[in-house]
Amino acid sequence: MVEKKVILVTGASRGIGRAICARLAKDEKNIVIGTATSAKGIEVIDSYLAEKCNTGCGLQWNALKSESKQLIEQIVERYGQSPHILINNAGITRDNLLLRMKKEEWDDVLQANLTACFELTQLCVKGMLKRKWGRIINISSVVAGIGNPGQANYAAAKAGMVGFTKSLAAEIASRNITVNCICPGFIETEMLDFLTDEQKKLVLEKIPMKRLGKATDIGHAVSYLIDEESSYITGTSLHINGGLVML
Repeated sequence: MVEKKVILVTGASRGIGRAICARLAKDEKNIVIGTATSAKGIEVIDSYLAEKCNTGCGLQWNALKSESKQLIEQIVERYGQSPHILINNAGITRDNLLLRMKKEEWDDVLQANLTACFELTQLCVKGMLKRKWGRIINISSVVAGIGNPGQANYAAAKAGMVGFTKSLAAEIASRNITVNCICPGFIETEMLDFLTDEQKKLVLEKIPMKRLGKATDIGHAVSYLIDEESSYITGTSLHINGGLVML
C-alpha cells in the first residue's frame, strides 16, 4: 500500500493557495491540509477538498501570530504524522512609501511573509529528517528580484525567502529533502483587485505575453516540483511571470 503524503499549504482559502490545494487534492495519494485565518475560510477549504473527495481539511492559522507549533500538533493528532510536504504560501501586503511606512507595517509584513515561513519550516523539517524525505516550496514573488516602489517591506521579505530557500536547501539536500522557490509575477487573483483599469493596462504593456498569469499556473508548478521525478531540483527559484523579468 502506498503511503499517503500529508501536504500543508498555508493561505489556502483563495487565490494561489486555493489553486495549489485544488491541484494537489486531485491525487488520491495526497492528504491536503490548507490553512485560513477565519472560520469562513476554513469552510471554503473543507468544501472544495470534499468536492475532490480528499481526506484533508482546513485548519486555522494566522501568519501574524506564533501559532505554528499548535498547527503542527493538530495535524499530528488528526493524521498521525507531520507534513511530508510544506508549501509556504501565506502572506500579506502593507504597501507604503518608505518615508511614510510605519514600523508596524514593516514588522507585520516581515512576520507574515518571512518569520512565519521560518517557524513553520523549522517544525516540519524535523519530521522530514526522520523520514529522509521531504519537499518544501516557498512562494516568493517577482519583486524579490526587481523591487517595487511602495513595497520595500514586501520585497525585503520575499527576497529573504529566496535566500532562506537556498541556505536551507544546502543544509538538508543530503537527506533527500528538496527546498525550492516559486516567484510569481502578476497573477490574476484578489490581490490585484486594487489596480485600476489604467494601471492594469500599464502592467500588461510590460509583460511580453500581454496577459496576467493564472493561479492554476502556480498550482501546476508546485505539482511539478513535489514530484519524485523532480528530486534533483533544489535551491532554485522558478520564475513564472510571462516574460516580465527574464533572469
